[in-house]
Amino acid sequence: MSFLIRLVINAVAIWLAAQWVSGIDIATPSGDYSGLWVVLFIALVFTVVNAFVKPLVQLLSLPLLILTLGLFTLVINALMLLLTSWITESTDWGISVEGFWTAVWGALIISVVNFVLTAVFPSAKR
Repeated sequence: MSFLIRLVINAVAIWLAAQWVSGIDIATPSGDYSGLWVVLFIALVFTVVNAFVKPLVQLLSLPLLILTLGLFTLVINALMLLLTSWITESTDWGISVEGFWTAVWGALIISVVNFVLTAVFPSAKR
């Protein structure tokens, strides 16, 4: 159940980031698909990337995390968003991020929305 709540929270956060940051676009395929399924697919990829790739990157960048007092986490989150973009752009259901600084702004929005929604729904904690 926690995974499904985390997936919905990530979907909301990604959708808000796409609405608020001009360089982040969600590509919907031509046809009769709902935009909800596209955002849920992107959130699924983002959740899997955050579950498997992000801990390894955090471990490898531990000296930078300590040196910057955790602010390097924002860069790691931006890189995870760029990786999600790179993975999903090969499908019709993808997210495109124009550059690194766009990814930083998107990661900041996603992090804040995740923080707020996880505080509202405490069962989403890992």
